[in-house]
Amino acid sequence: MKSHFFAYVSRMRFIQRWALMRNTAPENVQEHSHQAAVLAHALAVIRREKFGGTIDPGMAAAAALFHDASEILTGDLPTPIKYDNPAIQTAYKDVEAVAEAKLLAMLPEELQAAYRPLLINTDPELEALVKAADKLSAHIKCLEELKAGNNEFRDAAQQTREALEACRLPELDYFLETFLPSFSLTLDQLK
Repeated sequence: MKSHFFAYVSRMRFIQRWALMRNTAPENVQEHSHQAAVLAHALAVIRREKFGGTIDPGMAAAAALFHDASEILTGDLPTPIKYDNPAIQTAYKDVEAVAEAKLLAMLPEELQAAYRPLLINTDPELEALVKAADKLSAHIKCLEELKAGNNEFRDAAQQTREALEACRLPELDYFLETFLPSFSLTLDQLK
C-alpha cells in the first residue's frame, strides 16, 4: 500500500495563517506548528520540573506538531469566523474531525495506532497544554508584528493575552512571567 500521509503533512507550509490581516512576516501552518511544538515541550517541562506534572514533554511536542494537521484538508479558518457563533464552531469541529480521520486513514494500518493520539487527541490534560501552546504561539506572532510597527495586530495581541491569562495553567503563567518579555525585545536588547 502506498501512503500519501507524509506528502500531505509536508503541504502544511502552503497554508497561510492570519489571512484576514496585513502581515509584515507571513506565517504558515508548518512554521506555527513548529513553534507550538517548542512551546508545548517547554510548558510540559515546566509543569514537570516546577509543578510536579507528569505529561511527557516529547508527547506534548509531537501532539503540537500535528495539532493543526486537519488544516491540510480544510484550510485555516480565521478565528473571527471560527468562533463567531456556536453553530459555526460546532460545524467546524465536525469538519476538523472528518479531516483528522481521513488523514489517519491514509496511514498504513500498522502505523495508525501510533499516530491516532497525535491526530485525534483524547487526553484532556495534554489537549489543554497544546491549546495553551497554540494560543501562546499566536500571541508571540502578535508581539512580533507589533514590534515591527504593524498596529493591525494590536487588538489580536490583547485578545490572545486575555485568552492566555484565562487558561489558569501555572506553567503558562511561569512562561509568561519568565520568558515572554524577551519576545518584545530587539536582537541588540537580547544581549
